[in-house]
Amino acid sequence: MTPVKRVNRFFMLLTAPLFGLLLCLWLYQPPLDLKLDTGQFTAVSGPVTETAMLKQDLAVAKSYASYTIDSISASALLYKQTTNAMNALVSTATAQTSRPERIYNNRITSRLGIPADVITSDRITIELYRLNPGNYKAYALKIRLKDPSAMKMSLAGDGSGASETTMQAVNRYGASAGINAGGFADQNGKRYPLSTTIVGGQYLYGFEPSYKDLSFVGLNKSGQLIGGKFSSKAQLDQLEPVFGATFVPVLLKNHTKTAIPQKWQLTPKRAPRTVIGNYKDDQLLILVADGYNENGNSGATLAELQDKLYNLGVIDAYNLDGGGSSSLIFRGKVINNPSDGNLRRVPTNFLFFK
Repeated sequence: MTPVKRVNRFFMLLTAPLFGLLLCLWLYQPPLDLKLDTGQFTAVSGPVTETAMLKQDLAVAKSYASYTIDSISASALLYKQTTNAMNALVSTATAQTSRPERIYNNRITSRLGIPADVITSDRITIELYRLNPGNYKAYALKIRLKDPSAMKMSLAGDGSGASETTMQAVNRYGASAGINAGGFADQNGKRYPLSTTIVGGQYLYGFEPSYKDLSFVGLNKSGQLIGGKFSSKAQLDQLEPVFGATFVPVLLKNHTKTAIPQKWQLTPKRAPRTVIGNYKDDQLLILVADGYNENGNSGATLAELQDKLYNLGVIDAYNLDGGGSSSLIFRGKVINNPSDGNLRRVPTNFLFFK
């Protein structure tokens, strides 16, 4: 063996283990596992795979979030549309519900004409009309009480004989309008309300059964006009009166004309008058007729006012004190022409508040 061959054989034997190891590593390629606690590295697909999976999860979450947002937006839009539809239905229902009321109000208002003035608030609506049927001149107040407390009856003093004009009562209480109320009796220079009188839910002198042609007229807790003849306190109390006064006579009951006592047809025949009535929707109608004096030759007859109220559609109507007592105050002004030349002092007045 030549020296060259011996050298080659030596290097072959020297490098054989290395080539064998490389061959084994080539045939078996284990993944490298990175273990931080041992310092060894392992080739795994974790970081790359987890990143890809995370991106996929984020994409899914984004898709769900987008779907949720779209659903919420759609729900909000549907809620808004439903609310608008319900509001429209309520408005329509309200309009339909109030339609008969408006039709009725238009019908009774058309018989009065065009109001000369109107006071309105969330408590009351007062419309002032001027009437001139021919035989007399009168003024009318059509009143809708939205709040029963918008009307009250004033009592001059404490009921021990004091009196005041309707204007004084209006100013004392700060009312928007006022009329004279019940009759009175003069005694020793003082004026006392006639018969059964209720103020603030309390009987002033106690209950007195209706006698002769007298009748009671007032307002109950619901803001409805009540009146007529009552034989017992229990009978009147059933109507829950808040206030009221007494005079004569009843003119209409249930839209039927009542018989006017002969005495009241002639003494006086014509006179200044104040009457109060109500429509079937509980609106009030007040007529105040002008007259020059109480001698019976000017003003209106009770029969004329009865016919007028009936034709205006009034259901119940009652005559209040008249003559020089007839007073109508509106916006702080005297509207009628008092036959005394000045307003008469009376013990009770009906007042209306804005």
